[in-house]
Amino acid sequence: MSSRYAVPLDSLFGQRNQRQAFRRCLEGLLLPAERNKTLTMLANTEPVVGAQEPRAQGLQWFLSKSTWDPRAANARRLELLRADVATEPTEAGVLVIDEHGDRKWGNKTAHVGKQ
Repeated sequence: MSSRYAVPLDSLFGQRNQRQAFRRCLEGLLLPAERNKTLTMLANTEPVVGAQEPRAQGLQWFLSKSTWDPRAANARRLELLRADVATEPTEAGVLVIDEHGDRKWGNKTAHVGKQ
């Protein structure tokens, strides 16, 4: 799924390893909220020890040192959403994706009280 979604964004990444790292990060974002989304998990390595493996180091480099532009990726993502009849804004409303993953109870977040 993430590969098909990511293809229209490929031109934003100058190198193949950047495209692959972006797909790994995208897969992590699409995992269910209850899953542990650590860098080592995205790289499919062992926690702590696996952080030194090339797969995990490659993702770390992509997120911290790579030259890709997150603003350009977000702009392309919005462009794609607006171009699709199922997700384009209309007079009736717009699709809103609640990304934080917390369960709702009515119009409040479950298990969260007032402070």
